[in-house]
Amino acid sequence: MKVVMVGTGYVGLVSGACFSEFGAKVTCVDKDIDKIESLNQGHIPIYEPGLDEIVKRNLASGRLVFTSDLSNAAQEADLIFIAVGTPSRRGDGHADLKYVYSAAEEIANNINGYTVIVNKSTVPVGTAKKVKDIIKNVNPDLDFDIASNPEFLREGSAIEDFMRPDRVIIGLESKKAEELLKSLYRPLNLIETPILFTDLESAELIKYASNAFLATKISFINELSMLSEKAGSDIHAVAKGMGLDRRIGSQFLNVGPGYGGSCFPKDTLALIQTFEDFDLDNRIVKSVVDTNNFQKERMIEKIVRSLEGGIAGKVIAVLGLTFKPETDDMRDSPSLTILPALIEKEAKIRAHDPEGVDQAKKLLPDAIEYVSDIYETAKNADAIILMTEWNQYRGLDLELLKRKLKGRVFIDLRNVYEPDEMNESGFQYYCIGRGQNI
Repeated sequence: MKVVMVGTGYVGLVSGACFSEFGAKVTCVDKDIDKIESLNQGHIPIYEPGLDEIVKRNLASGRLVFTSDLSNAAQEADLIFIAVGTPSRRGDGHADLKYVYSAAEEIANNINGYTVIVNKSTVPVGTAKKVKDIIKNVNPDLDFDIASNPEFLREGSAIEDFMRPDRVIIGLESKKAEELLKSLYRPLNLIETPILFTDLESAELIKYASNAFLATKISFINELSMLSEKAGSDIHAVAKGMGLDRRIGSQFLNVGPGYGGSCFPKDTLALIQTFEDFDLDNRIVKSVVDTNNFQKERMIEKIVRSLEGGIAGKVIAVLGLTFKPETDDMRDSPSLTILPALIEKEAKIRAHDPEGVDQAKKLLPDAIEYVSDIYETAKNADAIILMTEWNQYRGLDLELLKRKLKGRVFIDLRNVYEPDEMNESGFQYYCIGRGQNI
């Protein structure tokens, strides 16, 4: 089985590497020549646990190849996956499909035998049909099928998600394409992974619907945390009680400063726009987006209120910058909203993150000081904010931390610690939704 992956971003790189681990001969194509040269040397441009070992192993075996030349690879391919970025279009929230359409045109000019073109990028309903039309217009005589195979990879757990997925979704129009994709995913038969074959439009909508629903759970529990603080209840107990209902489930019911990353923010906006394209109004998802934005603003207010005498001139130590642990991804991270707002209020920020500092430097104000040691980050600080729940922050030496800090304010935006323990240790401890009305 010969597979071409167009795009070596997060989805393309993980998918291409894992397909080669399945035994396929995979060629990953990207126009960034420097990136391709680096990948061929085994250097991975993103932090994803386990990915570097898979890439190096399959590069050595010859099953995985990186190139900037699509033409030769496309002519021999059984399947060509489009895995390019679809960022939110500035101004209206629509998914920007220019990279998808450009890839479709280039593919159309380079295939010469029956090929299945598979869209793995996250795209609105109807995109696969548009890609099909583009290819037909560019090269009317081509023998091809179009398919949609959305990804459901969690950053930080992507290898496990690909190798042991909850399900595989494939939208298509022909049995011939179905047989090829069945063959590609055959290794998952050993673990009895459900594979749902459906129409193109349903496959595209399943992706957006899934992410919007998970984002809804996050915004719901974050909004409920406000009531918990006012009423004196414990949001942890509330979430656990809800999650024990199998109809609801416990995942994505953890409070925090708001969702971020490469999927939820842009996919919720794109789904809203897709509704509008069909002259419909999605009031639920709009509310989810509004609640998420409000949660970040609420965290800013919580931080300001926790510091007596105002925030101006105060030194604040920040633990964690990425939107979640086990990734270096800063896209739409709550820190990108919260920290600039604190700097505008004249706070001095000193930050630590195990993997995200290089990306953070590109996106956050230059005024932030980055420190490589957790406890040095807290040196002479007036307060500490736990922003991202990396494992390195879950078992902090509280006595050492107290000795380093000038103040005693500990603001836990991930509810990692227990209030009684932190208060007994001498901290002024603030978290989310656990009866603290600040």
